[in-house]
Amino acid sequence: MVDYEAWWLILIPILFGLGWIAARVDVRQMMSETRQLPDSYFKGLNFLLNEDHDKAIDAFVEVAKLDTETIELHFALGSLFRRRGEIERAIRVHQSLLSRADLPKNDRDHAQHELAQDFFKAGMFDRAEEAYKAVLDSSYAVPANRALIRIYEAEHDWPKAIEAVRHLHTILDEPIPQLIHYHCELVQQSMQSKQPDVNYINEELKKAEQALLKQQGELRSNAAAVRIAILRSKLMKIQGDSLAERKYLEGIMANAPEYAGLVAADLLANYKTGQQAEAGLDLLKQHYLNHPSLDLFKIVFSELRAQQGAAPAWHFASESLRLHPSLLGLDKLLEVELKAAADGEKPNASDRVLPDVELSLLHKMIHKHTQRLDRYSCSSCGFEARVFYWQCPGCNMWETYQPKKLEEM
Repeated sequence: MVDYEAWWLILIPILFGLGWIAARVDVRQMMSETRQLPDSYFKGLNFLLNEDHDKAIDAFVEVAKLDTETIELHFALGSLFRRRGEIERAIRVHQSLLSRADLPKNDRDHAQHELAQDFFKAGMFDRAEEAYKAVLDSSYAVPANRALIRIYEAEHDWPKAIEAVRHLHTILDEPIPQLIHYHCELVQQSMQSKQPDVNYINEELKKAEQALLKQQGELRSNAAAVRIAILRSKLMKIQGDSLAERKYLEGIMANAPEYAGLVAADLLANYKTGQQAEAGLDLLKQHYLNHPSLDLFKIVFSELRAQQGAAPAWHFASESLRLHPSLLGLDKLLEVELKAAADGEKPNASDRVLPDVELSLLHKMIHKHTQRLDRYSCSSCGFEARVFYWQCPGCNMWETYQPKKLEEM
């Protein structure tokens, strides 16, 4: 027992001494490597920390010239170039890395992915597509798939976008809400052709509905459901089934009343086709009283004036604007009145609600201030448009437009 303790008393100092020697060697090696780094490297880091990107780039370029083996520094340079919009220089950096035969696979995939991002930011979608496809079997598969989806969306290549989503599902089990809209876009394209393929449209709508059913709880898209119902109503109209068309449109009014302004004109036209114009107007008028909106206001006022004359229409308008004051609403009202005058309509003296006011001058004054209010706005990027979009033309995000004009927001 005594010998055992003595042995440990000897061993402990030896181990301590070996550790001290190893630490000294590591410190000397670190100091040696630090001395070998050019001063430009530290200058570049300093400039980068101070967010002086121009001087940082110049310093790092100098280091890269002195030591071509600094792979990570090349990646940093390429990223800086791309961030500053110097895409050509970023492309050259990443292509020079890919030209190296000794580049490890992980670094090669990294360089390929960076090059794809360069092409994408430059708007060279064809070259970006090929570059992203080259890393689909690497650790960059998920971001590459997402980027390909963005490319196909920008190009409106919906079949490829659907295929990219399917491929992404094999890697990552997460919902892709815009898949519903891809099928809806294919339906819309077919409907706009001279001879819509009814069978094809029906199949694509079924696929959109199946994608919607897979969404659960809060992920369930009300906007997507509305769009499918709108397209279903249009398909019924193509097939000459006015009752089925009305059923879908009234379903939207009941289940998603905020979207009434998008379908009110079609619903009113459906009622007119069935010789039920008064019933259609009553339905829209009642819906407006419960769920007022500027789009619906214009349709109701215009139809009320056409069916019953100026006095009832202006009475409805004055009551509506009293409850929901709106310059844009007044602008729409005057627009309808001026159109009636331009069409040659001459109301009786008793129907002239504003006999002493020059309607044209009043409309010009108001319209000048309401032009910027008569728009839909993207909640993601703020892009404003006169028509409603399911996909924002500015940022390409889906379902970012509310069915309300700016004045109502």
